[in-house]
Amino acid sequence: MIISIIAFIAVFSVVVLVHEFGHFIAARRAGVKVYEFSIGFPFSPKIFTFFKHKETEFTLRLLPLGGFVSFSKNGDEDAKELFEASYLNRAFIMSAGSLFNITFAFLVFVPVFVLGKHLPFLDAIALSAQTIWAVLSGTIVFVVNMFSGSGSMEGLSGPVGIASMAGQAASKGILNLAYFTGILSMSLGIMNLIPFPALDGGQLFMLLIEAVRKKPLDLKLYQMVNIFGIALFVILTIVITYRDIVRLVA
Repeated sequence: MIISIIAFIAVFSVVVLVHEFGHFIAARRAGVKVYEFSIGFPFSPKIFTFFKHKETEFTLRLLPLGGFVSFSKNGDEDAKELFEASYLNRAFIMSAGSLFNITFAFLVFVPVFVLGKHLPFLDAIALSAQTIWAVLSGTIVFVVNMFSGSGSMEGLSGPVGIASMAGQAASKGILNLAYFTGILSMSLGIMNLIPFPALDGGQLFMLLIEAVRKKPLDLKLYQMVNIFGIALFVILTIVITYRDIVRLVA
């Protein structure tokens, strides 16, 4: 159990931080200010500031799980500079997290296949690309089937299920854990592009609406949609976690 918890925190944090680093780099490239890059759960208290570079504080939160970037100054909820950026730059910033997750997975798979399968470097690159495509296409099919009613939620796992899988991977060695990290990174990147409120895909969908109507949406609408999305996401997580616990106990 301890190994599962430690493996889950480590793997999940790495994958989320890679995602947030993508947003951070894209924002910097687009000239949008990032006021905080934090290790830890966003709603937990700030306990430490590592350093500050330009306007960005690099911090540690009380609950060391995942991470986030903040485009709001002094805790404000508006993030005006982000919403004042061009449509193209905002799309770039919103999608960069998922692109970093997919790229990170590819970079993880290559050494795993070289060391684990004893493949030549070029063969490992080819197999990594095939794995990326297999996970990408498989996830898309799964999501489409689930929302069309022809699939089920059996393939979804919450924190408990992921912790269990991370513990099993860790018990089989560092290469298995690295491979699992790559798969989780891919899954996080792809799922975040689903046009669901509060996810990056939801933000991109609202951005598309703005671009079509050639008029920005009200910031309060963004906040309401995000709150609604977070509430649904929490409910979904609770349901999936309950199912994972029942499955593990059984």
